[in-house]
Amino acid sequence: MTLAEDNGPEHGGDDIVAAEYVLGVLTANERSQAAARIDNEPGFARLVDRWEVHLSPLASAYPEVTPPETVKPAIDRRLFTGAITASGPAASSSLWSSLAFWRGLAAVAVAVLALYVAVPYMAPPAVAPQERMVASLAADGSDVKYMIMYDERAGEIGLSHVAGERGAGKDFELWMIEGTNAPVSMGVIPTGTTMKMPVKEDMRQKLAAGAVLAISLEPQGGSPTGLPTGPVVAAGDLRNI
Repeated sequence: MTLAEDNGPEHGGDDIVAAEYVLGVLTANERSQAAARIDNEPGFARLVDRWEVHLSPLASAYPEVTPPETVKPAIDRRLFTGAITASGPAASSSLWSSLAFWRGLAAVAVAVLALYVAVPYMAPPAVAPQERMVASLAADGSDVKYMIMYDERAGEIGLSHVAGERGAGKDFELWMIEGTNAPVSMGVIPTGTTMKMPVKEDMRQKLAAGAVLAISLEPQGGSPTGLPTGPVVAAGDLRNI
């Protein structure tokens, strides 16, 4: 479940929907609805633009990757060939002139650049498997929200602080929860809008398998016991992008 499903417009969650749109983690139906809103709601379009800028620093430490030559033709075939074949010239003309379509495509391109996301299903078998995952962290009754990107190859987690304050004398601490095992601390989350945290070698494989991430509110400096002592203010599953 995405934050868009839990925090739609009726819950004042447009900011979250815009962030997930840029990250590319919305379902096809949610993405279609968001693209239509970009075309018709200037306020929502501005939120999307702001998130494109806000999330781009997450990729600043990662080297550029040149995609295989087969990717561009494959993208063209997926975007245009199917539409022309299925609906004829009229549908093709409508697609080319649709502002919502092109703004949506631009947002996808920015998200790909910002997160350096590969396109494994378009690449030859020799290309390495997907190594990046994302998570939306939130919880009922809490205003704390984080967007997280895990880069297995770099061994780092990138965090973007969306909402919620830790308060005086308090810190947010990030935890990995694997099945029924006790939570394992990944460290105190630094203050800031976007930041990175290294992942210990023994945690990387567990994260790649899809562990749950959670954030608790702890005394300044982190939990004194090695386990969460304060309330869990946000949590979510890592998933492939």
